[in-house]
Amino acid sequence: MLNIGLKEWKQFFTSLTGYIALCIFLLVTGLLLFVFPDTSILAMGYATLAAFFNLAPWLLIFMVPTITMRSFSEEYKTGTFELLKTLPIKPATLVWGKYVGALLVVLCLLLPTLFYGVAVESLSAVGGLDMGATAGSYLGLLLLGAVFVAIGICISSYTNNTVVAFIGAAFTCYLLFAGFEAASKLSMFDGKLGYYIEVLGIKFHYKSMSRGVLRLDDLVYFMLIIFSCFYITQQNIRKR
Repeated sequence: MLNIGLKEWKQFFTSLTGYIALCIFLLVTGLLLFVFPDTSILAMGYATLAAFFNLAPWLLIFMVPTITMRSFSEEYKTGTFELLKTLPIKPATLVWGKYVGALLVVLCLLLPTLFYGVAVESLSAVGGLDMGATAGSYLGLLLLGAVFVAIGICISSYTNNTVVAFIGAAFTCYLLFAGFEAASKLSMFDGKLGYYIEVLGIKFHYKSMSRGVLRLDDLVYFMLIIFSCFYITQQNIRKR
């Protein structure tokens, strides 16, 4: 499994695609946090990374599908999946290996952003960052990336077209992240029903963790989506 994961990770960075994705993510977040006046931390007058944690999920909705879109669709298209079937590799091992490789790429996107926290902390004259909320937000962002990777790999296992895999994964990630919250605000879902619908969405649990509160139900929610995607992906692999 680890060998497959490392192979996927190295393959992503053997072309310019990986470096371009990394540079775009850091460039966009850096500009919004330190340059653009409407979102600049320097213009706010107090130490916070809230703007980054509000923006990062929307970027990951499009960045993660670019990482996962080739996971299985490229294997189907090039015919290398037929070779994989002849090897003594279980479907679960193959799926986990693909997942670990893509998740390592997501970590490569997020790790450099720790510099933002160091920069904001060093620039603050009084107080500083709320370390509890910042740590919770980073954990929520990591789990969010883990969920998006699982969704992307699952969608990629359905098709041999990488463009279809990208669009399908991006749409599904967006729907699960923001769709339930948007639906909960409809007039027909007033009261407790709207709240229960919002709880079904990823954004509700991500915002909960961003407050620095680590709750069991949030962790269970993220794990449930990840393992559900794993199960569906494994079934698709077995059918192939």
